[in-house]
Amino acid sequence: MADAQFVTNRESAVVSTNKVLRNTYMLLSMTLLFSAAMAGTAIALDAPHMGWIPLLVAFGLLFAIGKFRNSAWGILLVFAFTGILGFSLGPIVNYYLQTAGGTQTVMTAAGLTGMIFLSLSGYTLMSQKDFSYMGGFLMVGLWVVVGSIVLMLVGGLFGFHVSGLHLAISAAIVILMSGLILYDTSRIIHGGETNYVMATVSLYLSIYNLFTSLLHLLGAFNDD
Repeated sequence: MADAQFVTNRESAVVSTNKVLRNTYMLLSMTLLFSAAMAGTAIALDAPHMGWIPLLVAFGLLFAIGKFRNSAWGILLVFAFTGILGFSLGPIVNYYLQTAGGTQTVMTAAGLTGMIFLSLSGYTLMSQKDFSYMGGFLMVGLWVVVGSIVLMLVGGLFGFHVSGLHLAISAAIVILMSGLILYDTSRIIHGGETNYVMATVSLYLSIYNLFTSLLHLLGAFNDD
């Protein structure tokens, strides 16, 4: 009797996990397309760089998403969140497009982003490995990157620049986002993340930061 109950519970958990995974990838696909469309709109309008304003709005939306993650409002807020970030990305992409070889740089960054995401997610899904042990290392790495960015910005205000620091930060972000893709995908398939709205936001941010960092690195290598 106990064994039958265990099997039933296990099957129920598998069904629930598969549902979260399916909904996550469906919502992620839609938000990525929407974000790309908003970036394209910004490029078409030749929108100027908006500084920190989109990021501040996005942070506010991020807290709202966490509050309404179990309702339809959460989904609408995710689209608002990804739309704003996509629109703010437009001027950055437009800058690279206007440089020599810029189209190739943007396409290469997009292609590498897709390849890295699909490869890492596919590996995690196929291997069923648990990457939860990476959580602590990734958190420390994120704080180190944030601290480095703050130091770089403060140093810039006082005219102090460390050669190559921005490239080192971009390279570190690529590594961290790759690790987060493994970590977040693993959490979904092992039941650590049961809300597909929050799972979508986590994976979207990893893809977004991965793309922007690769764009920065490739642009630097191409002297853009």
